[in-house]
Amino acid sequence: MLKNMRTKQTNVAVITTAIFLTTFMTAIEGTIVSTAMPTIVSDLNGLEIMNWVVSIFLLMTAVSTPIYGKLADNIGRKPIFLFGLILFIMGSALCGLANNMFELIIFRVIQGLGSGAIQPVAITMLADMYTLQKRTKMLGLNSGFWGVASVIAPLLGGFIVQHLSWHWVFYINVPIGIATIIMVEFFFVESKNHSKTRLDYKGTTLLVLILLALMLFLQELGTSKNIPLLSGLAIVFIIGIFWFIKTEKFAKDPIMPLNMLKNKEFICQNLISLIISGVVIGFEFYIPTWMQGINGTNASLAGFAVTPSSLMWILGSFISGALMSRWGVRKLFDATLLIILLADVALLLVPQATPFWLFCVIAGFNGVGFGIIITISTVESQTLVSPDHIGIATSFNTLVRYLGQTMMVSIFGIVFNLKVANGLAHYPNLNQDMMNKIVNAEKAKHLSASLIPDLRNVLFGALKGVYWASLILVVLALIVNQMYQINKNEVK
Repeated sequence: MLKNMRTKQTNVAVITTAIFLTTFMTAIEGTIVSTAMPTIVSDLNGLEIMNWVVSIFLLMTAVSTPIYGKLADNIGRKPIFLFGLILFIMGSALCGLANNMFELIIFRVIQGLGSGAIQPVAITMLADMYTLQKRTKMLGLNSGFWGVASVIAPLLGGFIVQHLSWHWVFYINVPIGIATIIMVEFFFVESKNHSKTRLDYKGTTLLVLILLALMLFLQELGTSKNIPLLSGLAIVFIIGIFWFIKTEKFAKDPIMPLNMLKNKEFICQNLISLIISGVVIGFEFYIPTWMQGINGTNASLAGFAVTPSSLMWILGSFISGALMSRWGVRKLFDATLLIILLADVALLLVPQATPFWLFCVIAGFNGVGFGIIITISTVESQTLVSPDHIGIATSFNTLVRYLGQTMMVSIFGIVFNLKVANGLAHYPNLNQDMMNKIVNAEKAKHLSASLIPDLRNVLFGALKGVYWASLILVVLALIVNQMYQINKNEVK
């Protein structure tokens, strides 16, 4: 009786609203930062390391997500959710106070560690509050807030950059986060009976070490000629993998069950998800830079070039189930990957003088493809494991997507920086400081008109390099999909 009374104390409507707010807050973060990135880069002079602002946030979110999931089972949803929110708010406020790119990157670490707790625990809270029948509808509504955020974020980001300052792109999270903390603190009540899950400290530490070594290696590969450092990172990564596998074999409650990784179909699905997540970040991160640096579009409008991708992503998610039933996974993936491939080819073929609307069309096709691939890969990951491993499989799929974005944004950064360096070598009258200015439509006005065409040529070549790399990734995903079909035939 007492337990039922305590359960009734949770105000489901208020907590659901709080969860929707956190979804909106975390969803808007990616697009609004991308919209403001050209201004941030120009102000803080950090074009060479701008990909770190995204990659470090994604990495910290990725490595902390499975940890928070286990802690939420162990000590409760509420304390972990509140801890994540507080950390995210602190990180956001500090990002707004950053005076240089190094400080911004450090503060994004804090923000990312908070982000890792918010979404997975929020979805778990919805599962706690709603029956299975209602849960599907609520998760659909929760996903809808990503679409709302994708429309609002570019407009809001552009307005903030033009009329306030880029610092408010981060400050805006503070009032939303505080409101959510108050709602959860006073209106969410949960049972104290939680499973005593043993946290795999050693495996978790090794996983973080492996991922950090990989990201640092990829970053340094394009910006450093320090062979000892690169060799050391490679050695740490390789030894870390062997040590991690050995540790997980004997762990009582491993953070990543190795038996799940023996399923070839499961690996193929998640590998495709990893690759396409990287393609997503390459498209959404660099298009606003293209809009401002090449087209001279203001910050308010630049972010809208990727908005159709987010909106059509929702459509792709909704139609994916029906299409999968009709065509099957392999044929659906083949068709979808070809759509993404053609969109990438279009980006490679368009000239500098390309109208804004054409980028919106390309974004729309990309969005449908992204929505289908990510949704189906998640569903397939869940169906390819035993029922008692569905939660772990879902967490692994989430980790893989974040890891894909983290790795690929570093690789794209290498390609981008190398192409910029090669481009500047052909124009002795240009320098890196000028490149920092050309990516911001407002600061580009202060450059000499005679320099702008050459600067745009350099930037145009660098962006084309990014999308050549993206094209290779899509082709790789198509190859992996054929491997998936081979594995299916082997099973039969």
